[in-house]
Amino acid sequence: MKNTSLFKGNNGKNYLFPFILVTSLFSLWGFANDITNPMVAAFKNILLISNFESSLVQFAFYGGYCFMAIPAAIFIRKFDYKKGILIGLGLYSIGCFLFIPAGNAMAFWVFLIAYFVMTCGLAFLETTSNPYILSMGSEETATRRLNLAQAFNPIGSLTGMLIAREFILARLNAATEAERIVLRDTNPDALAAIQQSDLNIVSWPYLMLGVVVLLFFIVFAISKLPQVGVEDVSISSTGDIVKRLWGNSRYIRSVIAQIFYVGVQIMVWTFIIQYAETELEMSKANAQSYNMVAMGIFVASRFVCTFLLKYFKPSVLLLTLAIGGGIFTLGTIFIHGMMGLYCLVAISACMSLMFPTIYGIALKDLGDDAKLASAGLILAIGGGCFLPLLQGLLIDKAVWFDTFSSVRISFVLPLICFIVIASFGQWVRKQN
Repeated sequence: MKNTSLFKGNNGKNYLFPFILVTSLFSLWGFANDITNPMVAAFKNILLISNFESSLVQFAFYGGYCFMAIPAAIFIRKFDYKKGILIGLGLYSIGCFLFIPAGNAMAFWVFLIAYFVMTCGLAFLETTSNPYILSMGSEETATRRLNLAQAFNPIGSLTGMLIAREFILARLNAATEAERIVLRDTNPDALAAIQQSDLNIVSWPYLMLGVVVLLFFIVFAISKLPQVGVEDVSISSTGDIVKRLWGNSRYIRSVIAQIFYVGVQIMVWTFIIQYAETELEMSKANAQSYNMVAMGIFVASRFVCTFLLKYFKPSVLLLTLAIGGGIFTLGTIFIHGMMGLYCLVAISACMSLMFPTIYGIALKDLGDDAKLASAGLILAIGGGCFLPLLQGLLIDKAVWFDTFSSVRISFVLPLICFIVIASFGQWVRKQN
């Protein structure tokens, strides 16, 4: 008789406590992602830098995933999940603590290093936690277990958005960019005082986050966690697995699609604030409220789409969502005012199930290779480091049409991303 208990393994052991402990990490990286997105607009105003330069926040943040995903996967194959989690939490907390010297030095490049170190830790946590959750029980209930754990990620995301709005954006000095430019030319000491105060406001929530993450480190260090699902690395070398994955067309196409998906997600959630400021003259704090609405829609749509997967193939649903995302993006570009903003917020409904759907398509029938393959999909999160940078450059430089603001024109990049994802969905549909 098959074991259908969600937290009981085939060996009879109950993994409920370690499941709860590891699941708590999903909220931690959700928090980090969504407290950071609004900081692109915040740094632009505080330091009087361009959209391209402020987008370096996302470049550094998601660059950590690119740099550390594969090393993290190799590490957990050679050692164990607990050590991977401890390294992830250690790097995460160090990155948070670096915000204090960054703020005191008023040095943007130190902030970028802090973000990079943080996400090197997050890459370890995500690469470790997903397969660890899958292994905490029977294979028959693995997918349900991972979906349950992933449901806690948006809780961290919404909390991060709320902290960003109430404790950072709402408390920054109200001086506009134009007023700060005047101060820079007429009274640089006054501007420096405002900048120092604003950077302290940005830094302190990250310091508190660092303390919380350090407490998690201590809890995990003293907790006894099961050593489950760690494969014998002598069975198959890393090089052999990489060769097999490289020759797997479905997997390679999935990684490419994931790069564009993560890119479109980060662009949409990062530049909602700039869109609302430019098109509707909203404050950053009010604009962040629409980011929170977008996340709420994202969460609700995930449950709806999960239900629809009972009746539709993943490839068909992915194709449909990508077409819907493209249509809403066209509305964002061509419709002025609140309706354009509503279209931008509505894009989140179409993004809700894309990451796990592409993830599942990529790992189908990979067997033991799936552990290293999952690292490639985490590495694909690096799509979030290049595409927002290009969008920031477009916002700075795109002045081709009098009828369109450069912010609206910049959303041609998310449109291209949805076209790529739709093409992938259509390709997978034909393969099935």
